[in-house]
Amino acid sequence: MDIGSTIRAIRKRKNITIAQICELTGLSQGFMSQVETNKTSPSISTLENIAQALKVPLAYLLLKKEERMHIVRKDERTITTSGPENLKVEHLSSTKNVRMSIVEIPPGAMTGEAPHAHEGQEVHVVIKGRIYAEQGEDGAEFTEGDSFSWNACTPHLVKNIGEDTAIVLISIYTENENAQDLI
Repeated sequence: MDIGSTIRAIRKRKNITIAQICELTGLSQGFMSQVETNKTSPSISTLENIAQALKVPLAYLLLKKEERMHIVRKDERTITTSGPENLKVEHLSSTKNVRMSIVEIPPGAMTGEAPHAHEGQEVHVVIKGRIYAEQGEDGAEFTEGDSFSWNACTPHLVKNIGEDTAIVLISIYTENENAQDLI
């Protein structure tokens, strides 16, 4: 873990000197220097004191870099296509186990020629248009603002039944962090 570098970055961003942090925590400058260079690992209670002095949650200091906020600006989204109809998929963001995408479905297009299944849980929000969604024996029509969810291990499909391109926000949770794109 790289806790020391995180502490140093926060301290510098907040314009706090090592002397000031030592005064607030009661730690020596030598010890703080070793913490910030990752040459020593502080105890949880010491980390709690440092977190309080920096006015940050203790949990933030314990996060790995990949667990922190990840930002994807609108013009930086990865865009791919999916399925035989090459549906446009804009990848909004993802964490270890959750991916969010906006899918554009042209009139008459669907997510596949036949219902398909994969691991995970899905939540869909219709942003624009009119779609039909089917999972097993269940099926329903949805319009702007409607949402639905399902366990994706049961065969399912989504079809645009409207006259305009439908836009659907999809969030997929999977326990397999290495799962490929599942839309």
